[in-house]
Amino acid sequence: MKALAFNEFGGPDKLRLQEVPEPRLGPSDVLVSVRACALNHLDLFVREGIPALKTPLPFWSGCDIAGDVAAVGAAVEDVKVGARVAVNPNLTCGRCEFCRQGEDSLCVRYGILGEHEPGGFAELVKVRGTNVLPLPDHVSYEEAAAFILVTLTAWRMLVTQAAVRPGEDVLILGVGGGVSSAAVQIAKLCGARVWVTSSSDAKLERARGLGADEAINYVKDDWAKVVVEKTARRGVDVVVDSVGASSWKLSIRSLRKGGRLVTCGATTGPIGETDIRLIFWNQLRVIGSTMGNRKEFDAVMAQLFRGRLKAIIDDVMPLKDGAAAQRRLAEGKQFGKLVLKP
Repeated sequence: MKALAFNEFGGPDKLRLQEVPEPRLGPSDVLVSVRACALNHLDLFVREGIPALKTPLPFWSGCDIAGDVAAVGAAVEDVKVGARVAVNPNLTCGRCEFCRQGEDSLCVRYGILGEHEPGGFAELVKVRGTNVLPLPDHVSYEEAAAFILVTLTAWRMLVTQAAVRPGEDVLILGVGGGVSSAAVQIAKLCGARVWVTSSSDAKLERARGLGADEAINYVKDDWAKVVVEKTARRGVDVVVDSVGASSWKLSIRSLRKGGRLVTCGATTGPIGETDIRLIFWNQLRVIGSTMGNRKEFDAVMAQLFRGRLKAIIDDVMPLKDGAAAQRRLAEGKQFGKLVLKP
């Protein structure tokens, strides 16, 4: 089969559409014929090389997968060849204390398909039979692929971890990226007033179309100062920050007393400046969040199927143009998801 693989770590120029061995199916696995797979920043990090992973080469990433079941392992039940499916990318041991509690992303051996095992930038992908969800006919492969990882991540951040309530102010940094764009929709679904930041007026307008109430261009304005002034020095209830080092200090200062900062990433760097006095004096909560558990996956996919949340797609491109797609993602020119089709 063909895969968009890299044989050494580095930039997008290392990617090649090349022949690789087909996955070997185990008794609990299914083989999915990939119809669409969306990009994430994780794909860039894996391609550049994450030393702790010891990634075997050649390797191909791709976490957000939708397609058709091509083969079924002997021990798999209730999954039929030919079924349209969306793939839950969580990889867990199923045995540790966290797995037994249903907290997949806290698993002591937690991994993500496309990071710890070859992913969906290929014609075929092997996944556990329990990790496929039937895809209704009215939802396209592209919509499902663009929706999965970022919306699952944003759902856990806002609904589970931050527990956003109706009437609260939620500030979402860097709108236009997958998680932040999904977070706008989810915060509105929770009944919040939504604030967004971006360096692009065009992205801010797109965010308003998703329901954002307040939009701040951080190139033109001091966003933290604007938040403080417009909330009469109160601050917001929740900050959604996946930006990291460059925004961390101001994110903390933008919170009201007793506010919550929830984070799932650090694209500008992992070491942020923290004034510890603000944490204890204002009784703030800093909450980490990664992906989501099986219950959350089912819950958020149901919102897509019912039309209450939608996939945000920037562009759909052929798999052979994956290097160009990754360059575009790295430059931050997209609003929503870039999707590749084998």
